[in-house]
Amino acid sequence: MTPSNAVEIVPWRPEYAVDFDRLGREWLERYFTVEPLDEEYLQDPQGKIVDPGGQVFFAIEDGAVIGTCSAIPQGDGSFELAKLAVTERAQGRGLGRRLAERVLAFAVAAGAPRVTLSSSSRLGPALRLYESLGFEHQPFPGPRPYTDADVYMVRGLVDGAIPDQSANPAHPPVRPG
Repeated sequence: MTPSNAVEIVPWRPEYAVDFDRLGREWLERYFTVEPLDEEYLQDPQGKIVDPGGQVFFAIEDGAVIGTCSAIPQGDGSFELAKLAVTERAQGRGLGRRLAERVLAFAVAAGAPRVTLSSSSRLGPALRLYESLGFEHQPFPGPRPYTDADVYMVRGLVDGAIPDQSANPAHPPVRPG
């Protein structure tokens, strides 16, 4: 097994659009269903995420895309961490953490006040990852965006910087990557 540090994390490249769609569908079909809002993002990440000011990151190993995660811009200047997916064969190597950290670093660089996410209580390992990155559970601020989404989490970014949480090992500091 190749260590995760041999994997390169790169920003959006149009040639990876097919991989974004493939990984998102694999993940959704394994755990849930592909909903209309998913289709919008999966079919047009350039137009729906990147062009409005967001970013899609990819984990690349030996020329193959093995993971992805997005920073989707929200109307209030914040970002949604979304579409985090790692191929089954590459799971357990810390790639989800590295991808999520890149989204957080992107949001900090953009001066965002916070990063939000929607998830499901059925995804225990993902929720533990988000909690370890400093996300906190909160009530949905409006209607749930997806049928299976029953968890809403927020990570505040103080003055455009991720708070130093080194004193709390449950919330380690995130460094821009």
